[in-house]
Amino acid sequence: MKPNPFVQRLYKESTFACGKTTHYRNVQNILDRGRSFSLIRSTQRSTIRLLLQRWLPAVLALALLLTACSSGDGNRESGGEPVTLKVMHWNEQSFNSEYGMLYYALNPNVEFEVVSTNKIQVSEIESSEEYEKKFEQFIQDEKPDILMLNQEQYEKFAADGRLVSLESYLTRDKLDLEGFIPGLIDLMREKGGGELYGLTPNFYSQAIYYNKDLFDRYNIEYPTDKMSWEEVLNLAGRFPTDGSDEDRIYGLRVGYSTDLFQLGLAIGSTSGLRMVNPADKRVSIDSESWVNAYETALRAIRSGTLYNNENMSFSGSYEEYLLQNPFVSGKVAMAIDGTYLMQQIREAAEVIPDKAVKNWDLVTIPVDPANPDYTNNVSFYNIFAIHAESPNRDAAWDFIRYIHSDEYARVTSKAFNGQFPVRTKYIRDDEGRNLAAFYLLEPSGTELYPGFEDLPSNFFNEFYTIGSEEMKAVTSDQKTVAEALASMQTRLQAALDEAIANQEANGAAGRNEAGVSVESGMVVMPAESGEAEAGAAGEGSAD
Repeated sequence: MKPNPFVQRLYKESTFACGKTTHYRNVQNILDRGRSFSLIRSTQRSTIRLLLQRWLPAVLALALLLTACSSGDGNRESGGEPVTLKVMHWNEQSFNSEYGMLYYALNPNVEFEVVSTNKIQVSEIESSEEYEKKFEQFIQDEKPDILMLNQEQYEKFAADGRLVSLESYLTRDKLDLEGFIPGLIDLMREKGGGELYGLTPNFYSQAIYYNKDLFDRYNIEYPTDKMSWEEVLNLAGRFPTDGSDEDRIYGLRVGYSTDLFQLGLAIGSTSGLRMVNPADKRVSIDSESWVNAYETALRAIRSGTLYNNENMSFSGSYEEYLLQNPFVSGKVAMAIDGTYLMQQIREAAEVIPDKAVKNWDLVTIPVDPANPDYTNNVSFYNIFAIHAESPNRDAAWDFIRYIHSDEYARVTSKAFNGQFPVRTKYIRDDEGRNLAAFYLLEPSGTELYPGFEDLPSNFFNEFYTIGSEEMKAVTSDQKTVAEALASMQTRLQAALDEAIANQEANGAAGRNEAGVSVESGMVVMPAESGEAEAGAAGEGSAD
């Protein structure tokens, strides 16, 4: 192997700092494995930006080597026989970039064989039954030691006895779980039937970003944590609505659309309302509660305080792209968005510091006043668990233990790329911003729209189409909210009944490919997939 000057320097620095010899080959391997694109999701529709983080592998490699010198917190069998762990992930590149290169630094005897979930060709699957069969076949064929599951898969696999309980490992190794985001461990144990079968190192959620300078300019008090939708919308309505679309200030940007159907759906779902009960397949939108939710949404839209996302386009230079986000460019006082907006703001501050928003902070997303401490807007997409058939349980646990350790969270938090570690003490901002807004609310344990994945997929296009049509009739003064919801009730029930009949005739339930996502702060329509971290499974993301 030809010596690399930079690796030689890194080797010398780590050896000097440790006062002992560090494996030169390990340093080179870490850099080789980690030299890849880091996936940074933008907030544009159906677009994912790839930014080359050339410094990231080197910084993390050195940090881990120095950490290893002081802690020695590597594999408990790092001096033993070589072991190869088969692990599920989107692809090898993303796994090594996010986890592998760090673990290799401390565990020279461990190798990973990454089995890519991209082998499951979702685009060729027509039903949930077919998808489950292919997923099961994938597990059976590949026999991974470490499974990467979503919440539904985790719950099912735990119930079927296909995962190894982590409770004895936790007791033996005394892994500190107290520093995790509130409610996470309780939720994972609840979904595991009382025991913990898996852990996730990262989470995704949303918050309300607000521009302090705009609030100060118009002498309006700042938003606070745990506000209701009505409180947030009323606060946004206090900003002036005069001026041209290009020059005026807006009170609030909510997700990717100011469509009445989507906004009302978001408001209602926060309060736990359901449009469809998947258990009995009955539409239940013609109710006083839904009328109130849509009346609230209608008032906000007609007030002119909401930013019209149709004004956003994505062309031109990178600087122009950054400024096309109205919160980044200082055109909206508040924005409901995820962690990746913070990354975009930071990039703008470096590239165009004179034009980017500077004085900003965060509070929690709108809550249900009846349950102000909980949200269904916290997501976990990569739950790592040990396959019950694994012959390498201890080695698999050591990897899971490490990527959920205080050490791992500390090191990776220094290279923020749009996602947060579950250990809250490393979620911090040098300028004292309220990053706790992302985890202050405990996960409720329910999906945004529970059971929707069990409905026929061909119903969802009708669901969105009918809903949008009826609410457009409201905004054009052709119908009242109550009239539109009554019409939706009839039309949606007919569409659902037809979809179920077709499903039964075909012998399989159409898989919900459209789904509903909370990543953008709003319901994401089929043609408007935003950041869609959940969709990263098909993109080979670093998550």
